[in-house]
Order: sequence, then C-alpha cells, then structure tokens
Amino acid sequence: MADDYQMPKGELMKGKRGIVTGVANHQSIAWGIASQLAAQGAEIALLHLPGMERRVQPLADSIGVKVLAPVDVTDDASMDAAFATVKQAFGQIDFFVHAIAFANKDELKGSFVENTTREGFLRALNISAFSFVDCARRAAEMMPEAGGSIITLTYMGSERAIPNYNTMGVAKAALEAATRYAARDLGPKGIRVNAVSPGAMRTLSLAGISGGRGMLAKGRSLSAMKADTSMEGVAGCALWLLSDLGKSTTGELIHVDAGFHIMGFTEDDGAEG
Repeated sequence: MADDYQMPKGELMKGKRGIVTGVANHQSIAWGIASQLAAQGAEIALLHLPGMERRVQPLADSIGVKVLAPVDVTDDASMDAAFATVKQAFGQIDFFVHAIAFANKDELKGSFVENTTREGFLRALNISAFSFVDCARRAAEMMPEAGGSIITLTYMGSERAIPNYNTMGVAKAALEAATRYAARDLGPKGIRVNAVSPGAMRTLSLAGISGGRGMLAKGRSLSAMKADTSMEGVAGCALWLLSDLGKSTTGELIHVDAGFHIMGFTEDDGAEG
C-alpha cells in the first residue's frame, strides 16, 4: 500500500468490533486490513508483539484505535491477559484477524530437508498454526449468538514448493487445514472461518526469507495480470469476509495474488508442443 493511499470510507463495518493481530509497521498486511476496517466504521483492538508498542501506537492513533495489548502467543498467561483486556473494553467482538507467523531465518533458505531442525519446526508450527487454533477458540467465546467472522493469512508456499519458504510452507499448510476444521466446528455457532492467501508483498516477513525480493519480481512476471499484489486488494478481500457481505462463505482459501496461483508456464518459458 502506498504511503499516501487512503482507504475508501464507508459504513460497512459500523457498529462492529473486533481484534487485529500482527501489526508491526505501515507495510504490514495486518495494518492494511486494520486501516480498511477502521475506514468502514469498525472499532478495533490491536494485539501486538511484546516490545512493539512504541512502533504500533502511532499507527493505532492514526485510525482511532484505543485498545492495544501486547501478546506472546506461545504463553498462556500472556494470551489470557490480552484477551481479557479486549473483553473488558468491548465485551463482545464480531471479527478476528490472525496475522501471526514465524520461522527461524536460518531455515528459510536452501534445502528444507537439510536445514530444518526439530526445534525450529515445532516453533514454526506453534506460532504460525497452533496460535490460530488458540486464538480462534478465545475469539469465538467472545462472539455473540449471531456469530462472527475469523480470518487468517497464508501463502501459496503451503500448496507448492516455493524456493526458501521451506518450514513456513509446511506451517502454512497446517494453518490452512486448521482453518477448515475450525470452520466446521464453529459453523453451527454462526462463526465463519476463512483464509486469505496474498501474493508476495514487501513486508517484514518477506525480508526474512532468503531471496525475498526475487519472489516479488517472480510473482509479478508470472502472474496472470503481470502486476504486484496490492494491499488494497488484500484488505478489500478481508473486508468482504469480515463484513456481512461474506455471509455463507466459510472454510475457504481465497487467493489475492493477481492470478499468480492459476499459472502453469508462460510462453517465455519456451515450452514446446
């Protein structure tokens, strides 16, 4: 999202309250989503990594967020405290955005088989996939009888072997499976659960992957639209799923990647018949 871009204003989320996790800076996908929700009238609580408040506070102030809390998703006491803060402020919530993922930098390069450690693998699964299960349970307990909506963020490295994505790709595959099971369990309560899969974008997460800049260029050149994935498009998809427009949509994986995921090979690859 360009720094000077303003999310279109409206009232699609007026009267709705919810939680967004994972905002780190103005380039975070979570920030693009939070900005869009706020522009449409939502009241938002931001859960951020411990020690990130000085970076997140100015962003929160710019969209009128009054509820912030640190959270370590690997610590039950931290999770209890963060969700208690939101419950005290909001009582109930209508939506939850899970944008949390982590894998050791040393395992995001080269050979998946050779570089993956037991400790790193379990840590990636814990933070990137189990945190979603834990958050979904806690969020669902705060949603009204009318239901609500939960989304998480994934990437196509869960479906295909992307160079250097490695352990994170496996963790994202587990996250996507968890999305489907959560959608099944929470559906009778009127809670929809979906995953959004953006293309490569210029974020802190991408910077941690070896060859991340190359992923941006490759994604653009191989996409159906020959274009970068736009923050506006990703935030717009999230808005659809989190608002009442998304009714009857659950358990889905929605790609927002300028058509990168549909492509096989291009004419430039020189394939012969």
